[in-house]
Amino acid sequence: MTDFFKNIPTIKYEGPGTSNEFAFRHYNPDEVVMGKRMEDHLRFAVAYWHSFAWPGGDPFGGQTFERPWFGDSMALAKMKADVAFEMFDILGTPFYAFHDADARPEGATFAESLRNLEEIVEYLAEKQASHKAKLLWGTANLFSHRRWMSGAATNPDPEVYAYAAATVKSCLDATMKLGGQNYVLWGGREGYETLLNTDLAQERAHAGRFLQSVVDYKHKIGFQGAILIEPKPQEPSKHQYDYDVATVYGFLKDFGLEKEVQVNIEQGHAILAGHSFEHEIALATSLGIFGSIDMNRNDYQSGWDTDQFPNNHAEKAVAFYEIIRAGGYTKGGTNFDAKIRRQSLDPEDLILAHVGGMDTCARAFKAAAALFEADALEAKRRERYAGWQSAEAKAMLTQPLEAVAASVLAQNINPQPRSGRQERLENLWNDYI
Repeated sequence: MTDFFKNIPTIKYEGPGTSNEFAFRHYNPDEVVMGKRMEDHLRFAVAYWHSFAWPGGDPFGGQTFERPWFGDSMALAKMKADVAFEMFDILGTPFYAFHDADARPEGATFAESLRNLEEIVEYLAEKQASHKAKLLWGTANLFSHRRWMSGAATNPDPEVYAYAAATVKSCLDATMKLGGQNYVLWGGREGYETLLNTDLAQERAHAGRFLQSVVDYKHKIGFQGAILIEPKPQEPSKHQYDYDVATVYGFLKDFGLEKEVQVNIEQGHAILAGHSFEHEIALATSLGIFGSIDMNRNDYQSGWDTDQFPNNHAEKAVAFYEIIRAGGYTKGGTNFDAKIRRQSLDPEDLILAHVGGMDTCARAFKAAAALFEADALEAKRRERYAGWQSAEAKAMLTQPLEAVAASVLAQNINPQPRSGRQERLENLWNDYI
């Protein structure tokens, strides 16, 4: 045990009326909703990078956090893992997620970095064996080091492509060894700053081949988890090739991967792409590529991805409603890709940020589940599209354009607009939220 979280109790559910700051008000992991425990519905995960590796910087200033495990030795990497699992125990979270660079120190060579990764993976496996938390997903950091400044799979230097392939292989191996349920690829540098020095077609082709090789390797080693792409439109690149869910789907179709790869959707990235979180989830589920989510929020007055903890249950309920409509998670979960503010220096801040986020999600999920179980909104949706249930309407979809046009003349069809009843449905929604 370390003493980083000393005097912080294990967080328990005490209900909405509690005055205890270190307690859940809405998240009861054992509460049964729609026939399943809340913990099994929400599948919370803690992000290793924001909670234990981030130094507290922003675009205008450097490190504000002083953590006893910050440094480049394996001993400090193991201390970081000790602190991480202590926090998982305090919160009772069933999962965590990490990049290779979050967990192990960078070596002078790839071989040294690989040895460091393999050593820390052995240590994490020991921690998992004696603690509740397991790995939701692993990934490779292909964006922080200067070698990635012009991309990884899309880099104009073939040696960087090769280094990226070796890195992803090692991280997929690590994810499988730790029993991870997913493997995520985020292309933060897979894009361009200017078209003046970019062969967009070649870079996109290389990104497609890279992903094909990842999928091939997944099957070769027998990894049973899902391969996920995390869309984002820009930042750090000016334009990224995984802009949003629709763009990713087109990319997957182009390279024959739409049955092999799903998406991990982040609220902050959806906002940067000009969409809502629920839109991206609904589109992914309709296309059959929904996998998992990164839960956070953006500051709507800032121009960058602020990765704040969620605190608006009404906003999150719309997203969870779409997940419920789709049947819930399979291998995915609710990963807190969120960081405390750089002036939030205390260990208590880190714990309470997650407590608030978990309560917000639980409150949102229960409201969305109640509305879905009541069938009130879905009944209105079915009613709106009821005309398409007739045999005549269904047959029209198989007819040529001229036949449909002829039926309009023959039947003197003159449709009249019908209300979409948006305000009524918004009032219905608010009754449950």
